[in-house]
Amino acid sequence: MTELTPRLAAIQKKLAVLADAAKYDASCSSSGAQRKRDPNGMGNSEGMGICHSYAPDGRCISLLKILLTNFCIYDCKFCINRISSNVQRAKFTPEEVIWLTLEFYRRNYIEGLFLSSGIIESSDATMELLIRVARGLREQHKFNGYIHLKVVAGASQELIEEAGKWADRISANIEMPVQPDLDLLAPAKTIDAATKAMAQIANKVIETKDNLKHFKSTPKFAPAGQTTQMIVGATSSPDAEILKTSQELYNKFSLKRVYYSAYSPIPNADALLPAEKPSLVRENRLYQADWLLRYYGFTANELVNDKNPNLALDIDPKTSWALGHRESFPVDVNKSPKAALLRIPGVGVKNVERILQLRQFHKITLLDLQKMHITISRAKYFVITADHNPNIWLLDSESLDARLKPKAVQLSLFDQPAQDTSVKLPYVAAAV
Repeated sequence: MTELTPRLAAIQKKLAVLADAAKYDASCSSSGAQRKRDPNGMGNSEGMGICHSYAPDGRCISLLKILLTNFCIYDCKFCINRISSNVQRAKFTPEEVIWLTLEFYRRNYIEGLFLSSGIIESSDATMELLIRVARGLREQHKFNGYIHLKVVAGASQELIEEAGKWADRISANIEMPVQPDLDLLAPAKTIDAATKAMAQIANKVIETKDNLKHFKSTPKFAPAGQTTQMIVGATSSPDAEILKTSQELYNKFSLKRVYYSAYSPIPNADALLPAEKPSLVRENRLYQADWLLRYYGFTANELVNDKNPNLALDIDPKTSWALGHRESFPVDVNKSPKAALLRIPGVGVKNVERILQLRQFHKITLLDLQKMHITISRAKYFVITADHNPNIWLLDSESLDARLKPKAVQLSLFDQPAQDTSVKLPYVAAAV
């Protein structure tokens, strides 16, 4: 026991540094994997979402979320681990990360691992170390819990395929929506390098699915798909640029999620960076808009444009669009097609399916919508039911805006919310 104490103390010291350094990466959601338990092993991600608890800033903490190292050869101005930063440095060995993961799991602290890293030596050298962790957990310890590995942009295709063999989800961060932003803050990085990695992942996912149709023994490849992350507020790029890029990434590479991380000021920051943290309300609005892109049939140009390049902070994007398109409302819930129903403020995807099913049996009333827990206070101005027909044209623009918008003071782009400065969730999962 005496011989083990110094080792444990060293690992604990590293953990304090590298767990804190990992908090800036938001893309740690683990939903979507179904990996059955090995009878002779440990861990199980079948049929469950692992991200159950949240830190005060809204980030999930149920995974062991750490960096392999915060040493890095790059000098990205927005990153606290950049080579010119004077932060305390630490580096785990792959074996130490494996040991930590197993010990945390045995104590029921975690249900999986999210592992990223600073870039040391080269992209390939860093990827090889990350892969050693995942492969060791799977092969040597029969660990079948959730594993999310960060793919280093510029790594070889062979290593990316190897990472997807052992991990449930992999991700390559694009960091910024447009190349000029990267040229300004991270000139050594390119969006092309990140999207090349995404394309390789997407192609391998498609190839694996095709092979599975013919050969049941085909090895899995990143069964929970891939994600990416963009930093919000570190540059002047508006929401229009961010959402346009997100839409392109979803269409080209079938991403599961794009994560938006509000820029967090770092010690000794470069003069090019904002001195204050952007409002988390803006981050939340981007997540709401992202849901509209993925599940509600909206396009980026419908939500933001040259005239209004940023999302409104005082009202959700769906209601904002509805107020600007009065000609599309009211929508008859007993007759209108699915696409029109999805655009009703306060009505979510699941409730649209319920409406389509219920109206086959009887005429839907306002009470029926209320029983579905639809937000009637918003929806009633935009729907026609069997017993409700609002004449939306009788409500002038200012009157309807006043009814639907909160009475709080209009927020500027970089203000904190007036009533509650803590945003508990990084996205809104409820109906939008």
